[in-house]
Amino acid sequence: MPEKQKINILWFTKDLRARDSESLYNIMQESLPFLAVYVFDDRDFGRIQFGSRKTGKYRARFLLETVQDLKGNLKGKDIPFLIKQGNTGSVFKELSDTFDIVKIFCQQEWTREEKEKEDEVRNVLPAAAWEKSYSQFLVHPLFVAGTMDKIPMMFTTFRQKIEKNLLIRPEFASENLRYDKSGIAVQNDEVTLESLGYENFKTDTRTAFPFNGGETQALKRLESYFSETRNLSSYKDTRNGLTGTDYSSKFSAWLADGSLSAVSVYHEIKKYEQEFGSNESTYWLVFELFWRDFFRYVSMEYKDLIFRKNGIGKKQYVWEHDDELIRQWKEGTTDSDFINANMLELKNTGWMSNRGRQNVASYFCKVLKQDWRIGAAYFEELLIDYDVHSNYGNWMYLAGVGNDNRDRIFNPEKQAEMYDPNQEFIQLWLQN
Repeated sequence: MPEKQKINILWFTKDLRARDSESLYNIMQESLPFLAVYVFDDRDFGRIQFGSRKTGKYRARFLLETVQDLKGNLKGKDIPFLIKQGNTGSVFKELSDTFDIVKIFCQQEWTREEKEKEDEVRNVLPAAAWEKSYSQFLVHPLFVAGTMDKIPMMFTTFRQKIEKNLLIRPEFASENLRYDKSGIAVQNDEVTLESLGYENFKTDTRTAFPFNGGETQALKRLESYFSETRNLSSYKDTRNGLTGTDYSSKFSAWLADGSLSAVSVYHEIKKYEQEFGSNESTYWLVFELFWRDFFRYVSMEYKDLIFRKNGIGKKQYVWEHDDELIRQWKEGTTDSDFINANMLELKNTGWMSNRGRQNVASYFCKVLKQDWRIGAAYFEELLIDYDVHSNYGNWMYLAGVGNDNRDRIFNPEKQAEMYDPNQEFIQLWLQN
């Protein structure tokens, strides 16, 4: 029997980019040839939790676009990229039948479904070495560990500690590296919306997020929001907007699947400040990236507690179960026009503003008094920019079982007066 070819694997998960890719940079320093791999795991598209599908059609399409874009970017470097649909463990088992897999390069994950897949790969490849990166963070865990012993419950404490002597790593310069090892032939699956179990659909023309998935579109948006329009300079004033594409950066969906790196965004902000000047708005986008990191550190610290009813605060959460109230909330037929407009936007586009998310989550938990995990699961299905850490962190926070010791409640009517005084947003979604 011929000896199997020794190779390394670059396993893409939620780091779907070539720019500032630590795993790509590191694997290209090795002497062995390598194969890049992405698996559309059927469980991510078929599982149901709390009455909602794990992934809805909006994020599924965005992800397909992202992987296709990555395929093109890797092709430009002559990197073979295997795209498969099925079960992660089974795909790696097939690879192990053909190749002697020496080392796996990937992003570090710690939430349960991601760990489940990693455990499958470890079972199939017990002898393989692993090299993991923390490239989903803005502020590296080593810096955070040197700054605090434990992740504080309050965001402000976390932010003040990391800002004191803030150090952000440089980007990994993998764009100049070329892959010139012996070629590996790949046979890709034809993965489509239909093969994942969805029907094709048209984008709603009212959407505030009309963008495609992928690193190319992400970097185009970065340039547009920064140097072309200089919208960054007014970000703090407009970020609570509700209509149109430019009230906020809209980076979240690309950050969520890793087709854009938070470190890249940070360094582009710093370049922008040098060219156009710094102000409260340019700082505020960094502030939002700190929030994103904070929820990642919280989930890393508390693990599965972020999915439990009583949250990381282990506080009593009192709720009633009323299927009709849940249905009204999802369908946008509650007693509040402002809540309904936001929920109809989500249902029809897979997008909702930050202001809207806080209001509808607060309404679900505090007014309708339903189990917050049902709301979180619905967001998980519908949102294009769903991110496990931010989604569950924010829902716990608004349910009163997370990082905030104040039990806050939003008044949607007052919020509508403040943020939609001319009812432009409400009319957009309720008059069609």
